[in-house]
Amino acid sequence: MSKNFFSINKHIAGACHMALWAFMFLSPLTFWRGTGITLPHYLMTCMQPLLLLVVFYLNYFILAPKLFVAGKHRYDLLINLVLITVLGTFLHYWLDWTNDMYMPYLNKQSSDLVGTVSFILRDSLNLAVFAGGGTALALARRWVTADQQLKEVEAAKAQAELRNLRNQINPHFLLNTLNNIYALTAFDTQKAQETIQELSKMLRHILYDYQQPSIPIDNELEFLENYVKLMRIRLPQTVEVTFDTNVQDSNVEVAPMVLISLVENAFKHGISPTESSFVHINITVSNHTLVCDIQNSNHPKTSSDHSGHGIGLQQVERRLELAYPGRYTWKQGTKKNNKIYYSTITIQL
Repeated sequence: MSKNFFSINKHIAGACHMALWAFMFLSPLTFWRGTGITLPHYLMTCMQPLLLLVVFYLNYFILAPKLFVAGKHRYDLLINLVLITVLGTFLHYWLDWTNDMYMPYLNKQSSDLVGTVSFILRDSLNLAVFAGGGTALALARRWVTADQQLKEVEAAKAQAELRNLRNQINPHFLLNTLNNIYALTAFDTQKAQETIQELSKMLRHILYDYQQPSIPIDNELEFLENYVKLMRIRLPQTVEVTFDTNVQDSNVEVAPMVLISLVENAFKHGISPTESSFVHINITVSNHTLVCDIQNSNHPKTSSDHSGHGIGLQQVERRLELAYPGRYTWKQGTKKNNKIYYSTITIQL
């Protein structure tokens, strides 16, 4: 959540507080409407909402955070009990004295002991309700703050893990590419030079785009296309390689290098020096949905082939979970008697 969101929430909360107390302080005017109440009389009757305000915010800002939240419930209860009893008693006699001064014609219903106790209990109950409201609101605010802090910590942890995964992908990707260049220098210097040029384009992408949490989809597709061109340079003509894209939403953005491991895997396991091979890559983007469909001839490594450590594919799902939690699906497997491997990722951007 952005800072603007919390700023708006604070403004809304402040407006609600102001509206509540405006109602409480103006309510005496409604109650005494038609009796010709004077300004001094009105100000004296405002003692009741004033004491409610004091009890509410005393619990909201001080007692609840420092005592109730700290587990000192008995101290919080004892202080509130004394406070409410004293203020409730004071409020009864204050309002009684105010009415005697400005409205002596009212019936003296609280002249006897029973009436006095009942009115004190009524005023104390009102104060207790506002004390409880202040405590409840303070606890709710603390819970929301703690929950948000936990989410921020989890988000920071996820971002750190995502950066760590990216840092692991870069050496893995560069190692594969440099191995390709090394193999080319032995038999085709011209192709090796072309490969280095393609690699420089991809390194520019890594240096400038890779650091961002998301980049334009066109930049990511250009990076993948450069990688495919690089792989084509070292492949024989008998290998069929296609790279098709259909982008209808060119304004959308995607997490950088989230698909490169799948493309690498297709070339690593889909190419055989002795059998016919193919790699077909199709990427579509429409309605804020990216679909990456990769199919390649399946030539799995033998038990004696220990090249690579599977870093790329092991991290694909984790990167997707961190970048697009709950917004992606990944289907993979083989078909046609294990001759074709397919991998389809759908991401809601």
